Amino acid sequence: MREITLEELLEAGCHFGHQVTRSNPKARDFIFEARDNIHIIDLAKTKEGLDAAALFIRDLAQKGKTLLIVGTKRQAQGIVRDEIKRSQEEGVLDGIFYVTNRWIGGTLTNFSEVFKNCKKLKDLTARLKDEEEKAKYTKKEVGLWEKERQKLEGFYGGILEMKKIPDALFIIDIHLEELAVKEASKMGVATVGIVDTNADPLLVDYPIPANDDAVGSIKLITSYIIDAWVEGRKTATTENIEKGAEDTEKKQRETVVARKKKSGSK
Repeated sequence: MREITLEELLEAGCHFGHQVTRSNPKARDFIFEARDNIHIIDLAKTKEGLDAAALFIRDLAQKGKTLLIVGTKRQAQGIVRDEIKRSQEEGVLDGIFYVTNRWIGGTLTNFSEVFKNCKKLKDLTARLKDEEEKAKYTKKEVGLWEKERQKLEGFYGGILEMKKIPDALFIIDIHLEELAVKEASKMGVATVGIVDTNADPLLVDYPIPANDDAVGSIKLITSYIIDAWVEGRKTATTENIEKGAEDTEKKQRETVVARKKKSGSK
């Protein structure tokens, strides 16, 4: 995995935080200074967080586990889709999913319902490709199918092949994606996130202190995370994948048991 430099982070604008009045007190540890009422992020802390996150992501991929990227803000949507496409072009076709439209409540905590909607999307797509099936219905009815398909595609297209809740989330802007962060915490899913000065870095397992609004910052960090994922996937072994699957099943069982105990105590 290549070494990212402070100069690259600087050129990408990773150091620009939010206005001083919008800062989160828990983010003070990675603030270098305030300049013209704008907080400046310590890029040494950014590099430290990014390196740790990338190592975690690479290890995750090596074990054959799954990653869900969440980037619904306008600046992130195209970048996430392009990076996913790049990973596929490099031969990594499985295990990585994305949400770029809107985080649907219950994506992790009520995955069974999300899975049903994904199946519905697959069924609609298949019906629309079947000319004999379409011939049995009016043009208006087929048009309604297509309209429903487009709606479902927008919400679930990036997680269509996700058979279970992911092992980790990479979140662009944890302040905006508060619901995704909460669901991951509740379900015991590991989190990596870009954390600007208006967010609480303690909410995620691997915080990357950086500008979460600038296209350059989002692009550099997301690209580096995807590079780590691709490298890990390409060096995965059958033994590692099987062990990773066993660890996932064990963790999920423990999470279910813990939730049942918590519900019984109320």
